[in-house]
Amino acid sequence: MLRLTSVVTTYGRTTALHSVSLHVRPGEIVALVGANGAGKTTVLNTISGITPAAKGKVQYGEKDIARMSADRIVRLGISHVPEGRQLFAPLPVKDNLLLGSYTLRHAEKQAHQQEDLQRIYTMFPILKERSEQRAGTLSGGEQQMLAIGRALMARPTLLLLDEPSMGLAPKVMAEIFNAIAEFRNHGLTVLLVEQNARWALKIADRGYVLETGSIVLEGSAEELLENREVQRAYLGKGYREVWE
Repeated sequence: MLRLTSVVTTYGRTTALHSVSLHVRPGEIVALVGANGAGKTTVLNTISGITPAAKGKVQYGEKDIARMSADRIVRLGISHVPEGRQLFAPLPVKDNLLLGSYTLRHAEKQAHQQEDLQRIYTMFPILKERSEQRAGTLSGGEQQMLAIGRALMARPTLLLLDEPSMGLAPKVMAEIFNAIAEFRNHGLTVLLVEQNARWALKIADRGYVLETGSIVLEGSAEELLENREVQRAYLGKGYREVWE
């Protein structure tokens, strides 16, 4: 479904990604883990067209999207939930959700918008309760649910998630990650960027480890969880107890 081949991304004279190659198959949840500053967010920004690749290929299906505009990439079926959520804080929850469908063709929007809205409310019932409340007044967990819901309103086939656990209490994190794990049951493919490797690999099928802009390890989630270098650098003691 998605394949990056020898991707180089730069910010001015600084190279953020060094020949990054990875792939995501349909229906998978793939985790991209690493420390702060490793380049994880840049990978997602490169895929979604926010920071286009300087070199290399970004293929989505049969199309090379490396130099496409961000709005065209959304129309192809890729939705991006950015780090920090980036909601429209003064607007109500419902309006934030409806804005997620702005790239849909008029006929598709007319046919599916209300159905999709109800689907998001079923997934995250608190958003229905808060539908007329300003987004900026929601808790951190509720804002993350809203950011995910807004992305899903574009009817994507691939969802890019950037640090969904940021700033959340463990109980709320579990709720968010359980929802993400359910996406594969609905035919949605996920590329998950997450500093908290233990949570990400718990729900992922496969994973990649990124260090200073380069992929240094890849494998199944189980393999990475058992890898001593991953345990030392990213999991810490007692990681097996999470969600047990």
